[in-house]
Amino acid sequence: MAFQNPSDEAIKELLATPQTIAVVGCSPNPARDSHRIAKLLQAKGHRVIPINPGHQEILNEKCYGSLQEVPERIDMVDIFRRSEHVGPIIAAAIEVGARIVWMQLGVIDEGAAEKAQQAGLMVVMDRCPAIEYRRLF
Repeated sequence: MAFQNPSDEAIKELLATPQTIAVVGCSPNPARDSHRIAKLLQAKGHRVIPINPGHQEILNEKCYGSLQEVPERIDMVDIFRRSEHVGPIIAAAIEVGARIVWMQLGVIDEGAAEKAQQAGLMVVMDRCPAIEYRRLF
């Protein structure tokens, strides 16, 4: 069976509820999508934890090198990495007990999405929170 994203209602509820969101591949560059989306998520009331091994701080938040280094509970993992890097990120999301994995526009890995779903995670793939906010709110 081909992957299907959650219903609009489920995505709307997810985005309307404050979450702790780890943004994997978060860039310190304000021109990059990962930076702009992380900033938008902060503005919408979510706690954003940047994941980027090359940086100490992004968006006034301590930056971590991996999901496993984050000392607090992560609700959602938002992935800004190329599709070929998704598998290990999903495995880490499962390992740290995240409830949701969100793959950004153009980030598609059906096999990894299926593994996440089998582990009980909600999976959103090939979508952008900014577009979903505009579309659903």
